[in-house]
This record gives sequence, C-alpha cells and structure tokens, in this order.
Amino acid sequence: MEHSMPIESNEPVSSDLDALFAMYGDMVYRLALVRTKSTADAEDVVQEVFLRCLKHNPVFESAEHQKAWLIKVTINCSKSLLGNAFRRHSVPEDAMGELKSEDETPDSTVYDAVLKLPDKYRTAIHLYYYEDYSVKEIAALMHTTESTVKSWLHRARGMLKETLGGEYDV
Repeated sequence: MEHSMPIESNEPVSSDLDALFAMYGDMVYRLALVRTKSTADAEDVVQEVFLRCLKHNPVFESAEHQKAWLIKVTINCSKSLLGNAFRRHSVPEDAMGELKSEDETPDSTVYDAVLKLPDKYRTAIHLYYYEDYSVKEIAALMHTTESTVKSWLHRARGMLKETLGGEYDV
C-alpha cells in the first residue's frame, strides 16, 4: 500500500498467520459477509484472504497498514467471487438468519436493513460505522474519491431511514 492510514493502533504488527487470524479473522469475516450476504461465500473469502497472506507474506509498516491490507484484500476477494459467472446465475444464500438473534434487537434490525443495501453502500456503511474508518480511509480502500464515499454514505443513510421508517436516527 502506497499511502499510510492515519488511524493509530495499539495492536502489534505480526507476521504469524495464527496471530493475524486471531486479531482480524472476525473483522474479515464480517466484511465478507456484508459484501457477499452468504455465510458459505464469506467463509470462502476469509480462507482466500488468509491464503493470500500466507502466499505473499507481505511486510507491514504498522498494525493499521496490516488491517488496511486485509480489508483491501477482503474487498477484492469478495468482488472476484461476486463477479464469478456461476455466482451471477445462482440464487444467493440468505445470510440474515445467522445475523439475527432469538430476540430482535435494534442493532440486528438496523444491520438487517444494512444488508439489504446495494453493495457499495453496504460496504461503505460497514467500514464507517462498524470498523470506524474515516471517509478518507474508505475512499483509499475502495479506490474512489472522498466525495463519492460521502455520497454513498448519504444515500445509504437515506435508504436506511426510509427502510426503518424513522424509528432509528441514522
């Protein structure tokens, strides 16, 4: 990655794959699940991300660089999977069941609504609200401009407000 990410992190930089998986496996899975909307596909993406890490053995400048690399590879692997010709002609598995709890909480209701957003909005919302990335960082990770990310977030908030019927302040 050519640029540095401004978020500071107390997490150590590790080249041990098991340690990387322990630190970032859940984050990679959540992002993959948000992008693919399929538990099986998300698991495949996680496997591919960490296999690429093993294969390429990248040297990270910082823990934040490490996290950004994993997010970028997750986005790219998800995009590759979603662009697969077989995938485009099949019915996606519903990931909603895994994310819902026995009793419907406000967080799960909002997250269900997020999962129904178009891919670019869903990814931007996830990175902004669930992974605490700034607009500038999301733009770098998604290879777009800050104004585009702001537009995606604005549109996504509008869609969420419409979907949730004003019950939640988004």
